[in-house]
Amino acid sequence: MHLDLSPDKRYYSIGELAKAFDVNASLIRFWDKEFDILKPKKNAKGNRMFTPEDVKNLQLIYHLVKERGFTLDGAKTHLKEGQKKTLDKFEIVSKLESIKAQLTSIKNEL
Repeated sequence: MHLDLSPDKRYYSIGELAKAFDVNASLIRFWDKEFDILKPKKNAKGNRMFTPEDVKNLQLIYHLVKERGFTLDGAKTHLKEGQKKTLDKFEIVSKLESIKAQLTSIKNEL
């Protein structure tokens, strides 16, 4: 996932997210319907506008479904049962991956 969660940016379009996750916009629309933790706003044209919180939840859904192979029902159950715990673990793993990338970059400059 290649999306900078800029503190200045309040909303992300479905196109930006589809590109960042390397999936079709239709999949994000489908997940929006399937997962009630996603609550994008709609602009005047009716386009979904995702908040940084929605993006974090999308990252979590992507991780469960695409990377860990959960079924949609399995992912929904997992999110309901341990949402906070799962999100904390996911954020820790994301931070560790970021640190690893930084350390690798430093090592390569030596």
